[in-house]
Amino acid sequence: MLNSMLSALLMYSRIPVPRPEWSEKNRRFALCFFPLVGAVIGGLVLGWRYLCGVLHIGSILYAAGALGITVMVTGGIHLDGFCDTCDARASWGDREKKLKILSDSHIGAFAAIKLGVYLVLYTAVFTELRALSAAAVVCVGYVLSRSLSGLAAVTFRAAKKEGSLQSFTAPAHKRVTVITLVILSAVSVDAMVVISPGAGAAASAAALLTLLYYRHIAYREFGGITGDLAGWFLQVCELVIAASAALTYRIMEVM
Repeated sequence: MLNSMLSALLMYSRIPVPRPEWSEKNRRFALCFFPLVGAVIGGLVLGWRYLCGVLHIGSILYAAGALGITVMVTGGIHLDGFCDTCDARASWGDREKKLKILSDSHIGAFAAIKLGVYLVLYTAVFTELRALSAAAVVCVGYVLSRSLSGLAAVTFRAAKKEGSLQSFTAPAHKRVTVITLVILSAVSVDAMVVISPGAGAAASAAALLTLLYYRHIAYREFGGITGDLAGWFLQVCELVIAASAALTYRIMEVM
């Protein structure tokens, strides 16, 4: 279990931890610990929000710092998948061409454009999340998004028989992984609703709808999921959670 946790942290974050032997045995339960990365990000973002309140730091710097934390902790691994998927989808090619583009390490024009738009939108949305309860809903959302991503990894059809995603799903103990991630997803949703019934429910529903959209896009355009598509889903899901929470808070304030 410890080696599985360390393997997950090494793969999906830049958190300094001891390096275990890279073996299938040590990756058997790794996806169970994937949401732990989200918990670390959420804790750091909440700490940053508290510091911004104490020092009276403005909304833009607060939002940029929150975004910076997510990128620094993950090392940008999911943004890389987001970019590759944007390039592949923008090609409007057949399935084989899109899968080939996913394997290309170079970034294309469409990916650069959509990455810029994504970062601007994420920063703008976070400027609307100054209330503690609003920020807390989104911070728990980092755990929910990774729980859903892990569930998709072990239950959705794979587009390829090899790759970074398969290196974690192939040796995974699927029954334990699914049960663990379902429980973590349910606990995350409950926590978000307890923190703020309106915003928490809206953000949770939006995350689940994004998961269904992810499956639809992956199956229709790629024949299944890949590691890059998983990264794309995670980034889109986190933006949707933040936007849903921010919009719901604004609506509640007006009402």
